[in-house]
Amino acid sequence: MDIGIVGLGRMGGNMARRLARGGVRVLAYDRELSARDALASEPGVACVEGLAALCARIEGERVILTMLPASAATDEALRELRPLLSAGDTLVDGGNAFYKDSMRRALELSQEGLRYIDAGVSGGVHGLAQGYCLMLGGTATSIEIFAPYARILAPAAERGWLHCGPAGAGHYAKMIHNGIEYGMMQALAEGFALLAAREDFGFDAGRLAEAWRHGSVIRSWLLDLCAEALQREDALEGVAPVVADSGEGRWTALEAIELGVPAPVITQPLLARFASQGRSAYAAKLLALMRAGFGGHAVTKS
Repeated sequence: MDIGIVGLGRMGGNMARRLARGGVRVLAYDRELSARDALASEPGVACVEGLAALCARIEGERVILTMLPASAATDEALRELRPLLSAGDTLVDGGNAFYKDSMRRALELSQEGLRYIDAGVSGGVHGLAQGYCLMLGGTATSIEIFAPYARILAPAAERGWLHCGPAGAGHYAKMIHNGIEYGMMQALAEGFALLAAREDFGFDAGRLAEAWRHGSVIRSWLLDLCAEALQREDALEGVAPVVADSGEGRWTALEAIELGVPAPVITQPLLARFASQGRSAYAAKLLALMRAGFGGHAVTKS
């Protein structure tokens, strides 16, 4: 079994390691030399200096997994790969792509005889040890070709990966997965903020989170992360109250609007992240001026 992997960041590099440790011969490429060097001593992984070398060294019908940022980077890699591939080869896009882009790519590549799988990947930095959850979109034949690799990447051979449907379904499922993640994270963060606000009760948030991990309805990996962080006295020191958004939360909110499906618990955390990035400052200043105008309330100066 051979596979090519393009993009050796935190996810791609560890996926290369997991596949190699599962017996796959991995040909790996990243434009950054440091990313290639990080895998240089990994048994079963051969880093190459370009896409042409990667394609040339894969025997038989090729399977190539791209782990690149959505949109421009993935499109650029696909443009470079297409003339190097042959009919019957399979491209697997494991980045967080917008599902409509995946549907477009699948159609374009199929016209050249190439197979395309959109793979939603969840597991983060822990995927190397624990496995990755894979949400796959594509034809049944394409999924059958990729299944041996999915069984190695997943937490177990027959668990943690799924053929979700046709092209676009894998990235759509991952988009919704991330929207749900936003809501769960926000609920936990708000709950612990309420606990911290009642100083008179003297809650030990770390110990309470640890207690909730065992037998409670809200036990989860996200709660595990909260318990781990809150049991460190200095966990929040030096952390700015700014939360980035990767883009999939936005796509989920827009999809809810397009479909007319109410999704307030998914949408509100996205808006909270915008606020944490300072994007509510203009509105807050105007609110302060309105209160001063109609009620004579004092305005706090910065």
